[in-house]
Amino acid sequence: MKILITAGPTHERIDSVRFISNYSTGKMGFALAEVCASRGYNVVLIAGPVQQQIAHSNVKRIDVESAQEMYTAVMENYPTCDGAILCAAVADFTPTTVASHKLKRGTDHLILELKPTQDIAATVGKLKSNKQFLVGFALETNNEEANAVEKMRRKNFDFIVLNSLNDKNAGFGYDTNKITIFDAHGSKTAFPLKDKKMVAEDIINHLENNLLCR
Repeated sequence: MKILITAGPTHERIDSVRFISNYSTGKMGFALAEVCASRGYNVVLIAGPVQQQIAHSNVKRIDVESAQEMYTAVMENYPTCDGAILCAAVADFTPTTVASHKLKRGTDHLILELKPTQDIAATVGKLKSNKQFLVGFALETNNEEANAVEKMRRKNFDFIVLNSLNDKNAGFGYDTNKITIFDAHGSKTAFPLKDKKMVAEDIINHLENNLLCR
């Protein structure tokens, strides 16, 4: 069994020294990779710019920077995998132009024009075969459950993992997380706040019990 996992943020360059990003640290994605590897699965870990480290013979790590680089790496590797867990916080927008030099401070406002990035989850959802699985994540701030379920349906996930920024000590930067799993067939499973390694165990247990046993 070979599982593709994405982790961390992406950096979308503005000029030679600045970029647009988010607060993702990659902790959740790396925890998932560690759990999968420890259970004997081969893992292709596609990681954005993070400080996390992993050393396991079952993990092949591919480092990327931008959303476009992550898109390319996923497209190259997903067809040979049994499924994917898309945990990365990929930028939705990227600058239309990137300055080759450092932009200098001026007296006028700087206006950045942004364009949408390639939608990795939607593309993989269309590519998914009947023999492959696809798990997604949703980080929400309002209408959490409705938004997560709609994202799951729209992107053809088998199940989606919801975490909310409204939950204390959950989400970006923390060593803990609080999740709810929604399945495509309508079930909902909520978990209490846990260490991210334990959260990863819960997610992989759900994967094994509901998808890998079919």
